[in-house]
Amino acid sequence: MVDVAHKKVTPRTARAQALVRMSAAAAKALRQATLPKGDALVAAQIAAIMAAKRTATLIPLAHQIELSGVDVAFSWHDEATLRIETSARTAARTGVELEAIIAAALAALTIYDMTKSIDRNTSIADVRLLSKTKGR
Repeated sequence: MVDVAHKKVTPRTARAQALVRMSAAAAKALRQATLPKGDALVAAQIAAIMAAKRTATLIPLAHQIELSGVDVAFSWHDEATLRIETSARTAARTGVELEAIIAAALAALTIYDMTKSIDRNTSIADVRLLSKTKGR
């Protein structure tokens, strides 16, 4: 684990995204919250926040970070592609990129899990960091 004791505590933010591509039928059920497992957007939001809070237990050698906030937003990239954007905030000696990326990935996996009964071909793409502030 990298020693960050010499670094200053500064406010840090990171934004990440994931895309979930699905059939028109799955997208319709997701929009109308009529999936067999329930409202997938609510479940995905909770999953994203929980994942961000547990990043240090999921990624070997990651620092445990006290998060001051995690946000999750959903938008439709096109008719059948859901865009998930997450952001994480802290005041720490190390960044929150992993927390934001893991939040986006877990939200996408939750959507996949909840739509797979309608569309076995749902796919997750473009999980990536969009921006970060402070740090190097």
